[in-house]
Amino acid sequence: MRDPGALETVWFALVAALWIGFFVLEGFDFGVGMVIGLRRRPLEEQRALIHTIGPVWDGNEVWLIVAGGATFAAFPGWYAALFASFYLAMLAILACLILRGVAFEFWGKGEGERWRRGWEVVLGVCSALVSFLFGLAFADILGGVPLDAHHNLRGGFGRLFTAYSVFGGVAAVLLFLAHGLLFLSLRTKGRLLAEVGAAARAAVGLLNLPAVAFLAWTALEQRHGGVKVSATALAAAAALALLAARPLLGRGAGRAFAAGAAGIALGFAALFVWLYPAALPSSAPAAHTLLLRAAAANHYALEVMTIAAAILLPVVVAYQAWSYWVFRQRLGPAGEGAALPRRLLRDGR
Repeated sequence: MRDPGALETVWFALVAALWIGFFVLEGFDFGVGMVIGLRRRPLEEQRALIHTIGPVWDGNEVWLIVAGGATFAAFPGWYAALFASFYLAMLAILACLILRGVAFEFWGKGEGERWRRGWEVVLGVCSALVSFLFGLAFADILGGVPLDAHHNLRGGFGRLFTAYSVFGGVAAVLLFLAHGLLFLSLRTKGRLLAEVGAAARAAVGLLNLPAVAFLAWTALEQRHGGVKVSATALAAAAALALLAARPLLGRGAGRAFAAGAAGIALGFAALFVWLYPAALPSSAPAAHTLLLRAAAANHYALEVMTIAAAILLPVVVAYQAWSYWVFRQRLGPAGEGAALPRRLLRDGR
């Protein structure tokens, strides 16, 4: 089987970039959701926390939709194999994402404390579970799963749970929690900033360590494709960025958040480089590995998609950057709605 051609490689890089954008942006959404669900706070504090991501969380999920659509269009064989092998995991991810959206919308629809606290718990649990499942799935994709000749998972859903993949899932949960704390250090003020700032200073360093360990474990495994110096270099840079986030917090939340975001971006970039040129490695037998060249759409389709992406993707990125600029002010219990349009000031919005 030949290596992927130029367009296949370009689209693999684009799919990787879309997933990286999703994890950098939606990662802090998941983290903030976990923070909201961890403990009960006064109403005005919980409202402020929800408002930090209220204007952007659904826009962040667009990256997931585009990443899935790009995979389907550019690599239909990869898309089919992923859904065939990870169907239950993806169904659980979809259910969690739906429940997160419902929690955001329903949180302020009732007056009782039990009502609001119930949706806060749903938000926290679903944020943690979807983070774990994404980490589990990516670890399985990279480490390889038992596939048959038709690239379907052999042995059922339980075969996805290995020591390596479960550790990857746990590392993702803790990594996104740290990312959420750093984001809240940027977006809150007053006593809420004092709380999340103290939590970030106490926990970010420890929360990032499992992700660093997971990258080291992956570098040592290298079961598919041999040693790749570029991927190892990216993983080393990611580890340094994640380890630097806590010391940089003393110099400003912006620097710490940038380091954490860079660590996530570089770490997932390393995972995709390690994966290339495979789309879905098979742990046994290796001959059943699905390669990108075999999974790709025809050349003409890739050409048309490349032109469309070159035109539309910069517009989408520019619009989302503008939305973050508009909603950049810090929020707190006393003035949590200062930077929000009036229509977003209703309870639960």
